[in-house]
Amino acid sequence: MSPLDNTPTVESALGKDRGTKPDVSRAEAEMAVRTLLKWAGDDPEREGLVDTPARVAKAYEEFFSGYDADPEQMLARTFEEVEGYDDIVLLQDISFQSHCEHHVVPISGTAHIAYLPDKKVVGISKLARVLDAYARRLQTQETMTSQIASCIEGALRPRGVAVIIRAQHQCMTSRGVNKPGVAMVTRTFTGVFKDDAAMETRLMNLLKA
Repeated sequence: MSPLDNTPTVESALGKDRGTKPDVSRAEAEMAVRTLLKWAGDDPEREGLVDTPARVAKAYEEFFSGYDADPEQMLARTFEEVEGYDDIVLLQDISFQSHCEHHVVPISGTAHIAYLPDKKVVGISKLARVLDAYARRLQTQETMTSQIASCIEGALRPRGVAVIIRAQHQCMTSRGVNKPGVAMVTRTFTGVFKDDAAMETRLMNLLKA
């Protein structure tokens, strides 16, 4: 069986976004942090750690705020008055922070998001917001890349979408094989960017410009 066979499909990953949060109280979350601190070998009652469970719970609310976001709604408002513009729209070098779903350690990197409009365009800040909505969840880079492309594809119905992500994973750089400086690149192309080699070349040239 391929190692990718257990990777969630785009559809299943999108589906889980629509659920409600489990019935876990803030106090229970903080108690879980206390348990981990104790298991790690420290004393959660000592001065430096006594407020750590509350701080971690608050940090998790920020790290994983994407579960409360609706990326499709972010793209709901579109514009058609573009004076006949029909070329690539590219937002590049968008920084992001995410967390690996296997070890809950940071993933940090940049994303390039492009689409070829078919009448409709969207405010460029919305593309960055969609990226953050998916990044601020427990993720694999492959899944996140597909989720972003699928969201833009579904909301704008463009002639093509391209998402390229380059990131470093602390699950590899600071533990396990301990290989700092290694970056992973993933990409999802749809429509003309996938089917037309000339359009793919144009996009890649834009990224080098």
